[in-house]
Amino acid sequence: MKKEDYFSRYSRQIFIEEIGLEGQKKIMASKALVVGAGGLGSPVIQYLAAAGVGTLGIADFDLVELHNLNRQIIHTEDRTGMSKVKSAEVFVKNLNHQVNLIPIEQKINKANASDILSRFDIIIDGSDNFSTRYLVNDTCMKLKKTLVYGSILGFSGQVAVFNHQGSKNLRDLFPEPPSDGDMPDCDSLGVLGALPGIIGSMMALQTLKIMADLPVNLNQITLVDTMNWRFQTIDF
Repeated sequence: MKKEDYFSRYSRQIFIEEIGLEGQKKIMASKALVVGAGGLGSPVIQYLAAAGVGTLGIADFDLVELHNLNRQIIHTEDRTGMSKVKSAEVFVKNLNHQVNLIPIEQKINKANASDILSRFDIIIDGSDNFSTRYLVNDTCMKLKKTLVYGSILGFSGQVAVFNHQGSKNLRDLFPEPPSDGDMPDCDSLGVLGALPGIIGSMMALQTLKIMADLPVNLNQITLVDTMNWRFQTIDF
């Protein structure tokens, strides 16, 4: 991309006083991994790619299904049956060809977590089960990686930044995970697509602020209740 095209593409970010040209350069030099290309991962991938994140990893092992499409907005009808990572790759390439996309068609597990996460500066967890969330958290602790966390259920969501500049992590808030089978999920209770859009956008914004070296609230979790339209921040 020519210099003038580079400026034109990201001008509305560069014009923000707190970001400027230096902040945009930091975003373009950053390496982020999105764990999960589903409801939360979709808006995160969309906005990070649009913002010009230099290297974007996407880890998922699932296939696109028709029932995903009400909320997983980077996927399309004609890509049902395709791996979510390949579908996400098509989306990112069409949106911003300059992003260095690293597709990871694997389930994050104990055997590969350290190797995969170590390649990136910031980890964004859009997974949909507790075992993966805690594994990602614990691996970020081990590798001293910043973790941007989000979760959704029904009309409610949560967002937090963990393990950033020595801040607390998921286990400081919830020491032990419940059994995945003991907790309801979107497959059983459903979700309106706009909710992961809201929470995922909040996760993407926190990620971009971190990349640009802007302050983020630490040791706090934001609770979002869209049924009653209430936002609450709790210190921990």
